[in-house]
Amino acid sequence: MSVPGPDYREQVRDAIPELETIADEALREQVLEAWGLALERGGWRDIHDVPYAWNIHEVDNVEHVRGTTKIALESAAVQREFHGAEPDEDVLVAACLLHDVGKCYEYVAFVDEELVDPNPTYCSEEIPHSISGYALAHEVGCPLAVQRAIPHFLGEVPTRTLEAELLKSANAASSNAITQATMGLSLKEWVEEYSQTTG
Repeated sequence: MSVPGPDYREQVRDAIPELETIADEALREQVLEAWGLALERGGWRDIHDVPYAWNIHEVDNVEHVRGTTKIALESAAVQREFHGAEPDEDVLVAACLLHDVGKCYEYVAFVDEELVDPNPTYCSEEIPHSISGYALAHEVGCPLAVQRAIPHFLGEVPTRTLEAELLKSANAASSNAITQATMGLSLKEWVEEYSQTTG
């Protein structure tokens, strides 16, 4: 009798309650599907095994993704109430939740082997996680507005939307907090010291 594999969809639902704030049911399902594919292909046993960064394992990727989402939503509320802007909250939340899903492919070489059994078709350090995250969002049919906000670190998308800028700044705020708390470095110092991309 074979042992069933991890229920990735259930893991994602449990780990990322912000998923339920996406009003559009189809978009919520697409985000869930993208995470499920990334975890399955990355061969992760548990969603919380995916680290924030290749050399920062004290904080998992889920904590960072959730932090980025919360910061972005707070910023969007200020933009709405104080400036009269109208960021699309569903697009913003979906993009924030997917902005680092590509780490499920990129970071498999930096964790203990018993935590991961990656599929080499997808997993390597060759493609930055912002690009593989974009590809996953495209694969599951996320709207273009969500897809174009995901490449957050390298500036791969020439036209930046309000939602993309909110994601980029929230990601930097969360990342700076994590690198400072764990290593005593700003995000810029961490990148300069370790010559790795993060997000």
